[in-house]
Amino acid sequence: MCGVLLAVSPMRASVYYVTVAGLGGEPDYEQRFTATAKDLDKVFKASSGAHVYTLTGNQATRARLTEMMAAVARDAKPEDDFVLTLIGHGSFDGVEYKFNLVGPDVSAAELAAMCDKVPARRQLVVNTTSASGGAVAALERPGRGVIAATKTGTEKNATVFARYWVEALQDPTADVDKSESISAMEAFQYADRKTAGFYESQKRLATEHAVFEDTGRGEAVRAVAVQGREGALLSSLTVVRIGASQAAMNDPAKRDLLMKKEELEQKIDALKYQKAAMDPGDYKKQLTEALLQLATVQGELEK
Repeated sequence: MCGVLLAVSPMRASVYYVTVAGLGGEPDYEQRFTATAKDLDKVFKASSGAHVYTLTGNQATRARLTEMMAAVARDAKPEDDFVLTLIGHGSFDGVEYKFNLVGPDVSAAELAAMCDKVPARRQLVVNTTSASGGAVAALERPGRGVIAATKTGTEKNATVFARYWVEALQDPTADVDKSESISAMEAFQYADRKTAGFYESQKRLATEHAVFEDTGRGEAVRAVAVQGREGALLSSLTVVRIGASQAAMNDPAKRDLLMKKEELEQKIDALKYQKAAMDPGDYKKQLTEALLQLATVQGELEK
Protein backbone atom coordinates (compact mmCIF):
# COMPACT_ATOMS: atom_id res chain seq x y z
CA MET A 1 0.00 0.00 0.00
CA CYS A 2 1.72 3.12 -1.25
CA GLY A 3 1.56 6.63 0.11
CA VAL A 4 0.20 5.74 3.53
CA LEU A 5 -0.97 8.86 5.35
CA LEU A 6 0.40 8.69 8.86
CA ALA A 7 -1.90 9.68 11.69
CA VAL A 8 0.54 11.89 13.54
CA SER A 9 -0.78 14.64 15.75
CA PRO A 10 0.37 18.23 15.32
CA MET A 11 2.88 19.65 17.74
CA ARG A 12 1.41 19.56 21.21
CA ALA A 13 0.55 22.99 22.55
CA SER A 14 -0.23 21.99 26.11
CA VAL A 15 -1.55 19.27 28.37
CA TYR A 16 -4.65 19.38 30.55
CA TYR A 17 -4.41 17.07 33.56
CA VAL A 18 -7.48 16.31 35.68
CA THR A 19 -6.92 14.10 38.74
CA VAL A 20 -9.69 13.00 41.10
CA ALA A 21 -9.27 11.14 44.39
CA GLY A 22 -12.71 9.70 45.13
CA LEU A 23 -14.45 8.70 48.32
CA GLY A 24 -12.21 6.66 50.64
CA GLY A 25 -14.87 5.36 52.99
CA GLU A 26 -12.24 4.67 55.67
CA PRO A 27 -9.48 6.95 57.04
CA ASP A 28 -6.67 4.77 55.68
CA TYR A 29 -8.07 4.81 52.16
CA GLU A 30 -8.90 8.50 52.38
CA GLN A 31 -5.32 9.33 53.29
CA ARG A 32 -3.89 7.01 50.63
CA PHE A 33 -6.08 8.35 47.83
CA THR A 34 -5.44 11.98 48.77
CA ALA A 35 -1.68 11.46 49.03
CA THR A 36 -1.56 9.76 45.63
CA ALA A 37 -3.53 12.58 44.00
CA LYS A 38 -1.28 15.21 45.57
CA ASP A 39 1.82 13.38 44.35
CA LEU A 40 0.41 13.41 40.81
CA ASP A 41 -0.48 17.08 41.16
CA LYS A 42 3.14 17.86 42.02
CA VAL A 43 4.48 15.79 39.11
CA PHE A 44 2.15 17.40 36.59
CA LYS A 45 2.77 20.96 37.81
CA ALA A 46 6.46 20.48 37.08
CA SER A 47 5.57 20.23 33.38
CA SER A 48 5.95 23.45 31.41
CA GLY A 49 2.71 24.69 29.88
CA ALA A 50 0.56 22.22 31.80
CA HIS A 51 -2.90 22.99 33.11
CA VAL A 52 -3.41 20.99 36.30
CA TYR A 53 -6.72 20.38 38.05
CA THR A 54 -6.96 18.17 41.16
CA LEU A 55 -9.90 17.21 43.36
CA THR A 56 -9.48 15.53 46.76
CA GLY A 57 -11.41 15.09 50.00
CA ASN A 58 -14.74 16.88 50.32
CA GLN A 59 -14.11 18.68 47.02
CA ALA A 60 -14.30 15.39 45.11
CA THR A 61 -17.98 15.65 44.24
CA ARG A 62 -19.85 15.00 41.04
CA ALA A 63 -20.79 18.68 40.81
CA ARG A 64 -17.18 19.88 41.17
CA LEU A 65 -15.94 17.29 38.68
CA THR A 66 -18.59 18.38 36.19
CA GLU A 67 -17.56 22.03 36.62
CA MET A 68 -13.88 21.20 36.23
CA MET A 69 -14.42 19.14 33.10
CA ALA A 70 -16.57 21.91 31.63
CA ALA A 71 -13.72 24.37 32.22
CA VAL A 72 -11.28 22.08 30.42
CA ALA A 73 -13.74 21.58 27.56
CA ARG A 74 -14.00 25.36 27.22
CA ASP A 75 -10.26 26.08 27.30
CA ALA A 76 -8.54 23.12 25.65
CA LYS A 77 -7.73 23.12 21.93
CA PRO A 78 -7.73 20.20 19.45
CA GLU A 79 -3.91 20.15 19.39
CA ASP A 80 -3.69 19.83 23.20
CA ASP A 81 -3.49 16.53 25.08
CA PHE A 82 -5.87 15.61 27.90
CA VAL A 83 -5.20 13.21 30.80
CA LEU A 84 -7.87 12.16 33.30
CA THR A 85 -6.78 10.08 36.30
CA LEU A 86 -9.27 8.46 38.67
CA ILE A 87 -8.07 7.25 42.09
CA GLY A 88 -10.20 5.44 44.63
CA HIS A 89 -13.02 2.90 44.69
CA GLY A 90 -15.26 1.86 41.84
CA SER A 91 -18.25 -0.44 41.60
CA PHE A 92 -19.77 -2.58 38.86
CA ASP A 93 -23.19 -4.22 38.95
CA GLY A 94 -22.69 -6.33 35.84
CA VAL A 95 -23.98 -3.58 33.56
CA GLU A 96 -22.76 -0.20 34.77
CA TYR A 97 -19.50 1.02 36.33
CA LYS A 98 -19.57 3.88 38.83
CA PHE A 99 -16.73 5.93 40.31
CA ASN A 100 -17.35 6.53 44.03
CA LEU A 101 -17.42 10.22 44.92
CA VAL A 102 -18.54 12.31 47.88
CA GLY A 103 -22.31 12.38 47.40
CA PRO A 104 -23.71 10.98 44.13
CA ASP A 105 -21.37 8.70 42.18
CA VAL A 106 -20.58 9.20 38.49
CA SER A 107 -20.97 6.45 35.89
CA ALA A 108 -18.53 5.49 33.16
CA ALA A 109 -21.03 6.68 30.55
CA GLU A 110 -21.24 10.08 32.25
CA LEU A 111 -17.44 10.31 32.43
CA ALA A 112 -17.24 9.45 28.74
CA ALA A 113 -19.75 12.18 27.91
CA MET A 114 -17.63 14.72 29.82
CA CYS A 115 -14.48 13.61 28.00
CA ASP A 116 -16.27 13.74 24.64
CA LYS A 117 -16.83 17.47 25.15
CA VAL A 118 -13.07 18.08 25.56
CA PRO A 119 -11.79 19.05 22.08
CA ALA A 120 -8.30 17.57 22.59
CA ARG A 121 -7.85 14.98 19.86
CA ARG A 122 -5.51 12.83 21.95
CA GLN A 123 -6.83 11.76 25.34
CA LEU A 124 -5.84 9.37 28.10
CA VAL A 125 -8.07 8.06 30.88
CA VAL A 126 -6.24 6.24 33.68
CA ASN A 127 -8.77 4.53 35.93
CA THR A 128 -6.90 3.05 38.89
CA THR A 129 -9.97 2.07 40.91
CA SER A 130 -11.40 -1.29 41.86
CA ALA A 131 -13.76 -2.73 39.20
CA SER A 132 -12.28 -0.27 36.67
CA GLY A 133 -12.22 -2.90 33.94
CA GLY A 134 -15.99 -2.52 33.83
CA ALA A 135 -15.60 1.07 32.61
CA VAL A 136 -13.44 0.46 29.53
CA ALA A 137 -16.23 -0.27 27.03
CA ALA A 138 -18.06 2.96 27.88
CA LEU A 139 -14.91 5.12 27.86
CA GLU A 140 -13.17 3.88 24.71
CA ARG A 141 -13.16 6.07 21.61
CA PRO A 142 -10.75 6.59 18.67
CA GLY A 143 -8.02 8.96 19.83
CA ARG A 144 -8.54 8.07 23.50
CA GLY A 145 -6.41 5.58 25.38
CA VAL A 146 -8.03 3.91 28.38
CA ILE A 147 -6.05 2.21 31.14
CA ALA A 148 -7.79 0.25 33.90
CA ALA A 149 -6.29 -1.30 37.02
CA THR A 150 -8.51 -4.38 36.70
CA LYS A 151 -9.27 -6.56 33.69
CA THR A 152 -13.00 -6.76 34.47
CA GLY A 153 -15.64 -5.15 36.64
CA THR A 154 -15.63 -8.23 38.86
CA GLU A 155 -12.15 -7.57 40.29
CA LYS A 156 -13.58 -5.56 43.16
CA ASN A 157 -10.83 -5.45 45.78
CA ALA A 158 -8.95 -2.23 46.48
CA THR A 159 -6.06 -1.82 44.04
CA VAL A 160 -2.38 -0.89 44.37
CA PHE A 161 -1.91 0.03 40.70
CA ALA A 162 -2.23 3.79 41.40
CA ARG A 163 0.81 3.70 43.68
CA TYR A 164 3.00 2.30 40.95
CA TRP A 165 1.52 4.49 38.22
CA VAL A 166 2.70 7.55 40.17
CA GLU A 167 6.05 5.89 40.81
CA ALA A 168 6.46 5.25 37.09
CA LEU A 169 6.12 8.97 36.36
CA GLN A 170 8.90 9.73 38.84
CA ASP A 171 11.34 6.88 38.14
CA PRO A 172 13.80 7.46 35.25
CA THR A 173 14.06 3.68 34.74
CA ALA A 174 10.49 3.76 33.40
CA ASP A 175 11.89 5.62 30.38
CA VAL A 176 12.81 2.40 28.57
CA ASP A 177 13.60 4.00 25.20
CA LYS A 178 15.75 6.72 26.85
CA SER A 179 13.78 9.51 25.18
CA GLU A 180 13.72 11.56 28.40
CA SER A 181 9.95 11.32 28.42
CA ILE A 182 7.66 8.69 29.89
CA SER A 183 4.90 7.53 27.59
CA ALA A 184 1.57 6.12 28.71
CA MET A 185 2.71 2.69 27.55
CA GLU A 186 5.99 2.87 29.46
CA ALA A 187 4.13 3.94 32.61
CA PHE A 188 1.54 1.19 32.12
CA GLN A 189 4.15 -1.54 31.72
CA TYR A 190 6.13 -0.28 34.71
CA ALA A 191 3.06 -0.08 36.97
CA ASP A 192 1.74 -3.46 35.79
CA ARG A 193 5.09 -5.12 36.48
CA LYS A 194 5.42 -3.51 39.91
CA THR A 195 1.84 -4.45 40.81
CA ALA A 196 2.49 -8.10 39.97
CA GLY A 197 5.68 -7.94 42.04
CA PHE A 198 3.74 -6.57 45.01
CA TYR A 199 1.42 -9.58 45.12
CA GLU A 200 4.32 -11.99 44.65
CA SER A 201 6.27 -10.40 47.51
CA GLN A 202 3.20 -10.59 49.75
CA LYS A 203 2.59 -14.21 48.70
CA ARG A 204 -0.96 -13.24 47.82
CA LEU A 205 -3.15 -14.16 44.89
CA ALA A 206 -3.30 -11.12 42.58
CA THR A 207 -6.74 -9.54 42.67
CA GLU A 208 -6.03 -6.97 39.94
CA HIS A 209 -4.73 -7.31 36.38
CA ALA A 210 -4.29 -4.02 34.53
CA VAL A 211 -5.50 -3.66 30.94
CA PHE A 212 -5.57 -0.99 28.23
CA GLU A 213 -7.52 -0.15 25.07
CA ASP A 214 -6.33 2.53 22.66
CA THR A 215 -7.87 1.75 19.27
CA GLY A 216 -11.32 2.98 20.23
CA ARG A 217 -13.06 -0.11 18.92
CA GLY A 218 -11.63 -3.20 20.56
CA GLU A 219 -11.42 -5.32 23.66
CA ALA A 220 -9.09 -4.32 26.47
CA VAL A 221 -5.76 -6.18 26.38
CA ARG A 222 -2.86 -6.74 28.76
CA ALA A 223 0.01 -6.45 26.28
CA VAL A 224 0.91 -4.86 22.95
CA ALA A 225 -0.16 -7.05 20.05
CA VAL A 226 2.46 -8.28 17.57
CA GLN A 227 -0.03 -7.60 14.79
CA GLY A 228 -2.60 -4.85 15.01
CA ARG A 229 -2.57 -1.34 16.43
CA GLU A 230 -3.08 -2.02 20.14
CA GLY A 231 -0.55 0.12 21.98
CA ALA A 232 0.22 2.61 19.19
CA LEU A 233 -1.51 5.57 20.81
CA LEU A 234 -0.24 4.85 24.32
CA SER A 235 3.32 4.45 23.01
CA SER A 236 3.24 7.86 21.33
CA LEU A 237 1.45 9.77 24.09
CA THR A 238 3.87 11.46 26.49
CA VAL A 239 2.54 11.69 30.04
CA VAL A 240 5.53 13.52 31.54
CA ARG A 241 9.00 14.64 30.48
CA ILE A 242 12.06 14.11 32.64
CA GLY A 243 15.67 15.25 32.82
CA ALA A 244 16.98 17.35 29.93
CA SER A 245 13.70 17.01 28.07
CA GLN A 246 11.83 18.68 30.91
CA ALA A 247 14.49 21.40 31.11
CA ALA A 248 14.20 21.99 27.35
CA MET A 249 10.47 22.59 27.68
CA ASN A 250 11.27 25.36 30.15
CA ASP A 251 13.72 26.94 27.66
CA PRO A 252 11.88 28.98 24.98
CA ALA A 253 14.86 28.57 22.63
CA LYS A 254 14.59 24.78 22.70
CA ARG A 255 10.88 24.18 23.25
CA ASP A 256 9.94 24.13 19.55
CA LEU A 257 12.84 21.81 18.75
CA LEU A 258 11.77 19.40 21.49
CA MET A 259 8.20 19.35 20.24
CA LYS A 260 9.43 18.72 16.69
CA LYS A 261 11.54 15.85 18.05
CA GLU A 262 8.50 14.31 19.74
CA GLU A 263 6.43 14.75 16.56
CA LEU A 264 9.08 12.87 14.56
CA GLU A 265 9.26 10.12 17.19
CA GLN A 266 5.49 9.73 16.93
CA LYS A 267 5.80 9.49 13.15
CA ILE A 268 8.44 6.77 13.44
CA ASP A 269 6.31 4.82 15.93
CA ALA A 270 3.30 5.12 13.62
CA LEU A 271 5.37 3.86 10.69
CA LYS A 272 6.45 0.78 12.63
CA TYR A 273 2.85 -0.07 13.45
CA GLN A 274 1.80 0.40 9.81
CA LYS A 275 4.74 -1.46 8.27
CA ALA A 276 2.76 -4.62 7.50
CA ALA A 277 0.23 -2.65 5.44
CA MET A 278 2.77 -0.58 3.51
CA ASP A 279 4.77 -1.06 0.34
CA PRO A 280 8.30 -2.03 1.52
CA GLY A 281 9.95 0.65 -0.58
CA ASP A 282 7.60 3.34 0.63
CA TYR A 283 8.10 2.24 4.25
CA LYS A 284 11.89 2.38 3.92
CA LYS A 285 11.77 5.81 2.23
CA GLN A 286 9.49 7.36 4.86
CA LEU A 287 11.40 5.79 7.76
CA THR A 288 14.77 6.96 6.42
CA GLU A 289 13.50 10.52 5.93
CA ALA A 290 12.04 10.63 9.43
CA LEU A 291 15.22 9.24 11.02
CA LEU A 292 17.40 11.79 9.19
CA GLN A 293 15.13 14.63 10.32
CA LEU A 294 15.18 13.30 13.88
CA ALA A 295 18.99 13.18 13.88
CA THR A 296 19.13 16.81 12.68
CA VAL A 297 16.72 18.01 15.36
CA GLN A 298 18.55 16.02 18.06
CA GLY A 299 21.81 17.66 16.98
CA GLU A 300 20.27 21.10 17.31
CA LEU A 301 18.97 20.27 20.78
CA GLU A 302 22.40 19.15 21.93
CA LYS A 303 24.17 22.35 20.86
